[in-house]
Amino acid sequence: MFSLAAKRAFTLPIRHAPPRLLSHHATPPPTPSPAFLHTTPAHSHPTAMAVDESTQTNGVAEPGAGHLDAREIEQSSTWTVQSVLKDIPHGYAESTASPVPFFHLLERLKTTKRAGWRRFGIESCESIADHMYRMSILCMLAPASVTSKLDILRCTRMALIHDMAESLVGDITPVDPVSKEEKSRRETVTMDYICTNLLGKFNGGLNGADIRRIWQEYEDSETPESLFVHDIDKVELLLQMVEYERTCACATDLGEFTWVAQKIRSPEVRTWADAVFRERQQLWRNAGKTCSWRADTEPKDEA
Repeated sequence: MFSLAAKRAFTLPIRHAPPRLLSHHATPPPTPSPAFLHTTPAHSHPTAMAVDESTQTNGVAEPGAGHLDAREIEQSSTWTVQSVLKDIPHGYAESTASPVPFFHLLERLKTTKRAGWRRFGIESCESIADHMYRMSILCMLAPASVTSKLDILRCTRMALIHDMAESLVGDITPVDPVSKEEKSRRETVTMDYICTNLLGKFNGGLNGADIRRIWQEYEDSETPESLFVHDIDKVELLLQMVEYERTCACATDLGEFTWVAQKIRSPEVRTWADAVFRERQQLWRNAGKTCSWRADTEPKDEA
Protein backbone atom coordinates (compact mmCIF):
# COMPACT_ATOMS: atom_id res chain seq x y z
CA MET A 1 0.00 0.00 0.00
CA PHE A 2 1.14 3.54 -0.67
CA SER A 3 1.83 6.18 1.92
CA LEU A 4 -0.60 9.08 2.11
CA ALA A 5 1.99 11.33 0.45
CA ALA A 6 2.42 8.89 -2.42
CA LYS A 7 -1.33 8.66 -2.98
CA ARG A 8 -1.67 12.44 -3.00
CA ALA A 9 1.12 12.70 -5.55
CA PHE A 10 -1.03 10.75 -7.99
CA THR A 11 -4.42 12.23 -7.14
CA LEU A 12 -4.01 15.97 -7.49
CA PRO A 13 -6.85 17.31 -9.69
CA ILE A 14 -6.01 18.23 -13.24
CA ARG A 15 -8.16 18.43 -16.34
CA HIS A 16 -8.40 15.36 -18.52
CA ALA A 17 -7.50 15.42 -22.20
CA PRO A 18 -9.72 17.68 -24.34
CA PRO A 19 -13.36 16.52 -24.16
CA ARG A 20 -13.97 17.27 -27.85
CA LEU A 21 -11.87 14.21 -28.65
CA LEU A 22 -14.54 12.04 -27.04
CA SER A 23 -16.91 10.13 -29.25
CA HIS A 24 -20.50 11.17 -28.50
CA HIS A 25 -21.53 7.51 -28.71
CA ALA A 26 -18.71 5.94 -26.76
CA THR A 27 -18.90 4.71 -23.20
CA PRO A 28 -15.74 5.59 -21.25
CA PRO A 29 -13.89 2.63 -19.77
CA PRO A 30 -14.30 1.95 -16.05
CA THR A 31 -12.61 4.27 -13.57
CA PRO A 32 -9.40 2.74 -12.17
CA SER A 33 -9.64 1.17 -8.74
CA PRO A 34 -8.67 3.32 -5.73
CA ALA A 35 -5.29 1.63 -5.61
CA PHE A 36 -4.50 3.59 -8.81
CA LEU A 37 -1.29 1.77 -9.59
CA HIS A 38 -0.72 -1.87 -10.48
CA THR A 39 2.30 -3.90 -9.49
CA THR A 40 2.67 -5.90 -12.68
CA PRO A 41 6.04 -5.49 -14.45
CA ALA A 42 5.71 -3.35 -17.58
CA HIS A 43 6.84 -6.12 -19.91
CA SER A 44 3.98 -8.39 -18.79
CA HIS A 45 1.28 -5.76 -18.36
CA PRO A 46 -1.70 -6.51 -20.63
CA THR A 47 -1.41 -3.12 -22.32
CA ALA A 48 2.34 -3.31 -22.85
CA MET A 49 3.21 -3.78 -26.53
CA ALA A 50 6.25 -5.05 -28.36
CA VAL A 51 8.62 -2.29 -29.35
CA ASP A 52 10.01 -1.92 -32.83
CA GLU A 53 11.85 0.69 -34.88
CA SER A 54 8.63 2.44 -35.87
CA THR A 55 7.59 3.19 -32.31
CA GLN A 56 7.24 6.88 -31.51
CA THR A 57 8.95 8.52 -28.56
CA ASN A 58 5.90 9.32 -26.46
CA GLY A 59 4.43 5.85 -26.09
CA VAL A 60 4.70 2.29 -27.26
CA ALA A 61 4.35 0.45 -30.54
CA GLU A 62 1.07 0.20 -32.41
CA PRO A 63 -0.93 -2.54 -30.69
CA GLY A 64 -2.75 -5.40 -32.30
CA ALA A 65 -5.81 -4.73 -30.16
CA GLY A 66 -5.90 -1.05 -29.27
CA HIS A 67 -6.13 0.07 -25.68
CA LEU A 68 -8.18 3.24 -25.24
CA ASP A 69 -7.34 5.85 -22.67
CA ALA A 70 -10.01 7.19 -20.31
CA ARG A 71 -11.11 9.13 -23.38
CA GLU A 72 -11.77 7.69 -26.81
CA ILE A 73 -9.80 9.38 -29.56
CA GLU A 74 -11.83 10.33 -32.60
CA GLN A 75 -10.61 8.20 -35.48
CA SER A 76 -12.22 9.97 -38.39
CA SER A 77 -10.09 11.94 -40.82
CA THR A 78 -12.92 14.50 -40.81
CA TRP A 79 -11.47 15.96 -37.60
CA THR A 80 -11.07 19.73 -37.90
CA VAL A 81 -9.89 22.55 -35.70
CA GLN A 82 -13.36 24.07 -35.91
CA SER A 83 -14.94 20.87 -34.58
CA VAL A 84 -12.84 21.34 -31.45
CA LEU A 85 -13.35 25.08 -31.15
CA LYS A 86 -17.15 24.82 -31.26
CA ASP A 87 -17.06 22.93 -27.96
CA ILE A 88 -14.98 25.61 -26.22
CA PRO A 89 -17.53 27.97 -24.63
CA HIS A 90 -15.39 31.10 -24.58
CA GLY A 91 -13.60 30.56 -27.89
CA TYR A 92 -10.64 32.62 -29.06
CA ALA A 93 -10.79 35.95 -30.86
CA GLU A 94 -9.17 35.65 -34.28
CA SER A 95 -7.41 38.02 -36.67
CA THR A 96 -6.44 40.46 -33.94
CA ALA A 97 -3.13 42.19 -33.34
CA SER A 98 -3.33 41.22 -29.67
CA PRO A 99 -1.63 37.98 -28.55
CA VAL A 100 -4.00 37.63 -25.58
CA PRO A 101 -6.31 35.06 -27.25
CA PHE A 102 -3.23 32.94 -27.94
CA PHE A 103 -2.14 33.34 -24.33
CA HIS A 104 -5.48 31.88 -23.24
CA LEU A 105 -5.06 28.96 -25.63
CA LEU A 106 -1.78 28.09 -23.91
CA GLU A 107 -3.70 27.42 -20.69
CA ARG A 108 -4.88 24.19 -22.27
CA LEU A 109 -1.30 22.92 -22.40
CA LYS A 110 -1.08 23.44 -18.63
CA THR A 111 -4.17 21.35 -17.93
CA THR A 112 -4.07 18.58 -20.55
CA LYS A 113 -2.31 15.44 -19.36
CA ARG A 114 0.38 13.46 -21.10
CA ALA A 115 -1.67 10.38 -21.87
CA GLY A 116 0.97 7.63 -21.97
CA TRP A 117 1.32 7.42 -18.19
CA ARG A 118 -2.37 6.81 -17.65
CA ARG A 119 -2.12 3.30 -19.09
CA PHE A 120 -0.29 2.45 -15.89
CA GLY A 121 -2.90 3.96 -13.60
CA ILE A 122 -1.09 7.27 -13.06
CA GLU A 123 -4.13 9.49 -13.36
CA SER A 124 -2.78 12.80 -12.03
CA CYS A 125 0.24 12.80 -14.27
CA GLU A 126 2.24 15.62 -15.82
CA SER A 127 0.69 18.06 -18.25
CA ILE A 128 1.98 18.85 -21.72
CA ALA A 129 3.28 22.19 -20.44
CA ASP A 130 5.10 20.45 -17.57
CA HIS A 131 6.93 18.30 -20.10
CA MET A 132 7.88 21.16 -22.41
CA TYR A 133 9.00 23.40 -19.55
CA ARG A 134 11.53 20.93 -18.22
CA MET A 135 12.72 20.22 -21.76
CA SER A 136 13.46 23.92 -22.21
CA ILE A 137 15.49 24.00 -18.99
CA LEU A 138 17.47 20.94 -20.09
CA CYS A 139 18.26 22.72 -23.35
CA MET A 140 19.51 25.78 -21.49
CA LEU A 141 21.77 23.58 -19.36
CA ALA A 142 23.39 21.84 -22.31
CA PRO A 143 27.15 21.38 -21.78
CA ALA A 144 29.71 23.52 -23.59
CA SER A 145 30.42 20.72 -26.06
CA VAL A 146 26.84 21.19 -27.30
CA THR A 147 26.47 24.96 -26.99
CA SER A 148 29.61 25.47 -29.07
CA LYS A 149 27.96 23.69 -32.00
CA LEU A 150 24.23 24.41 -31.73
CA ASP A 151 21.94 27.42 -31.47
CA ILE A 152 20.71 26.77 -27.92
CA LEU A 153 18.23 29.64 -27.98
CA ARG A 154 16.59 28.02 -30.98
CA CYS A 155 16.63 24.64 -29.22
CA THR A 156 14.98 26.16 -26.15
CA ARG A 157 12.28 27.77 -28.26
CA MET A 158 11.75 24.51 -30.10
CA ALA A 159 11.30 22.65 -26.81
CA LEU A 160 8.60 25.14 -25.79
CA ILE A 161 6.83 24.94 -29.16
CA HIS A 162 7.11 21.32 -30.29
CA ASP A 163 3.89 20.05 -28.62
CA MET A 164 1.90 23.28 -28.98
CA ALA A 165 -0.59 21.68 -31.38
CA GLU A 166 -1.70 19.37 -28.57
CA SER A 167 -3.54 22.35 -27.07
CA LEU A 168 -6.35 21.46 -29.48
CA VAL A 169 -5.41 18.01 -30.77
CA GLY A 170 -4.77 16.47 -27.36
CA ASP A 171 -1.96 14.04 -26.56
CA ILE A 172 -2.40 11.21 -29.06
CA THR A 173 -0.13 8.26 -28.34
CA PRO A 174 0.73 5.33 -30.63
CA VAL A 175 -1.66 3.19 -28.58
CA ASP A 176 -4.61 5.34 -29.68
CA PRO A 177 -6.50 4.35 -32.85
CA VAL A 178 -5.22 7.29 -34.87
CA SER A 179 -2.66 6.73 -37.62
CA LYS A 180 0.65 8.54 -37.65
CA GLU A 181 -0.44 10.30 -40.85
CA GLU A 182 -3.73 11.44 -39.34
CA LYS A 183 -2.00 12.64 -36.18
CA SER A 184 0.43 14.65 -38.32
CA ARG A 185 -2.44 16.14 -40.33
CA ARG A 186 -4.29 17.27 -37.23
CA GLU A 187 -1.21 18.84 -35.71
CA THR A 188 -0.29 20.59 -38.95
CA VAL A 189 -3.70 22.20 -39.45
CA THR A 190 -3.75 23.18 -35.78
CA MET A 191 -0.40 24.95 -36.05
CA ASP A 192 -1.64 26.68 -39.20
CA TYR A 193 -4.67 27.89 -37.26
CA ILE A 194 -2.62 29.07 -34.28
CA CYS A 195 0.04 30.84 -36.31
CA THR A 196 -2.34 32.40 -38.85
CA ASN A 197 -5.71 32.93 -37.16
CA LEU A 198 -4.42 33.79 -33.69
CA LEU A 199 -0.95 35.20 -34.35
CA GLY A 200 -1.09 36.21 -38.01
CA LYS A 201 -1.44 39.93 -37.24
CA PHE A 202 0.80 39.98 -34.20
CA ASN A 203 4.31 41.37 -34.44
CA GLY A 204 6.60 40.83 -31.49
CA GLY A 205 9.91 39.22 -30.68
CA LEU A 206 8.57 36.18 -32.52
CA ASN A 207 5.55 36.17 -34.79
CA GLY A 208 3.26 33.40 -35.94
CA ALA A 209 5.38 32.58 -38.97
CA ASP A 210 8.48 32.20 -36.76
CA ILE A 211 6.69 29.79 -34.43
CA ARG A 212 5.35 27.82 -37.38
CA ARG A 213 8.86 27.46 -38.87
CA ILE A 214 10.37 26.29 -35.58
CA TRP A 215 7.59 23.73 -35.11
CA GLN A 216 8.08 22.42 -38.65
CA GLU A 217 11.82 22.17 -38.12
CA TYR A 218 11.21 19.89 -35.15
CA GLU A 219 8.76 17.78 -37.15
CA ASP A 220 11.16 17.42 -40.09
CA SER A 221 13.97 16.27 -37.77
CA GLU A 222 16.75 17.24 -40.16
CA THR A 223 18.74 20.01 -38.45
CA PRO A 224 21.24 19.42 -35.63
CA GLU A 225 19.07 21.54 -33.33
CA SER A 226 15.94 19.50 -34.01
CA LEU A 227 17.78 16.21 -33.47
CA PHE A 228 19.13 17.50 -30.17
CA VAL A 229 15.65 18.53 -29.00
CA HIS A 230 14.30 15.09 -29.93
CA ASP A 231 16.99 13.64 -27.66
CA ILE A 232 15.98 16.04 -24.90
CA ASP A 233 12.38 14.89 -25.35
CA LYS A 234 13.48 11.32 -24.65
CA VAL A 235 15.63 12.00 -21.60
CA GLU A 236 12.87 14.14 -20.09
CA LEU A 237 10.55 11.14 -20.41
CA LEU A 238 13.12 8.94 -18.66
CA LEU A 239 13.44 11.42 -15.81
CA GLN A 240 9.67 11.42 -15.35
CA MET A 241 9.57 7.63 -15.50
CA VAL A 242 11.98 7.29 -12.57
CA GLU A 243 10.20 10.01 -10.60
CA TYR A 244 6.87 8.20 -10.84
CA GLU A 245 8.51 4.93 -9.81
CA ARG A 246 10.10 6.65 -6.81
CA THR A 247 6.85 8.34 -5.81
CA CYS A 248 4.99 5.02 -5.65
CA ALA A 249 7.87 3.26 -3.87
CA CYS A 250 8.46 0.97 -6.86
CA ALA A 251 4.90 -0.38 -6.78
CA THR A 252 4.71 0.19 -10.54
CA ASP A 253 7.37 -0.81 -13.05
CA LEU A 254 7.59 1.65 -15.94
CA GLY A 255 10.49 -0.12 -17.63
CA GLU A 256 8.52 -0.27 -20.86
CA PHE A 257 9.69 3.28 -21.55
CA THR A 258 13.42 2.58 -21.18
CA TRP A 259 13.73 1.66 -24.85
CA VAL A 260 13.74 5.33 -25.89
CA ALA A 261 17.33 5.64 -24.66
CA GLN A 262 18.49 3.61 -27.66
CA LYS A 263 17.24 6.40 -29.93
CA ILE A 264 19.33 9.10 -28.27
CA ARG A 265 22.07 10.27 -30.64
CA SER A 266 23.82 13.00 -28.70
CA PRO A 267 26.65 11.65 -26.50
CA GLU A 268 25.96 14.39 -23.98
CA VAL A 269 22.27 13.53 -23.67
CA ARG A 270 23.13 9.85 -23.56
CA THR A 271 25.36 10.60 -20.56
CA TRP A 272 22.35 12.10 -18.80
CA ALA A 273 20.22 9.08 -19.70
CA ASP A 274 22.88 6.72 -18.36
CA ALA A 275 22.91 8.63 -15.07
CA VAL A 276 19.12 8.35 -14.85
CA PHE A 277 19.33 4.60 -15.49
CA ARG A 278 21.94 4.10 -12.78
CA GLU A 279 19.72 6.05 -10.42
CA ARG A 280 16.78 3.83 -11.36
CA GLN A 281 18.79 0.67 -10.87
CA GLN A 282 19.80 1.76 -7.36
CA LEU A 283 16.25 2.84 -6.53
CA TRP A 284 14.89 -0.64 -7.22
CA ARG A 285 17.77 -2.37 -5.45
CA ASN A 286 17.13 -0.28 -2.36
CA ALA A 287 13.49 -1.32 -2.54
CA GLY A 288 14.54 -4.97 -2.66
CA LYS A 289 12.79 -5.43 -6.00
CA THR A 290 13.68 -6.20 -9.61
CA CYS A 291 12.62 -3.85 -12.39
CA SER A 292 12.27 -4.47 -16.11
CA TRP A 293 14.43 -3.00 -18.88
CA ARG A 294 13.83 -2.87 -22.61
CA ALA A 295 16.20 -3.68 -25.46
CA ASP A 296 19.45 -4.11 -23.56
CA THR A 297 19.17 -0.81 -21.71
CA GLU A 298 20.00 -2.12 -18.22
CA PRO A 299 23.18 -0.52 -16.83
CA LYS A 300 26.14 -2.83 -16.41
CA ASP A 301 27.53 -3.16 -12.90
CA GLU A 302 30.86 -1.42 -12.49
CA ALA A 303 33.80 -3.73 -11.82
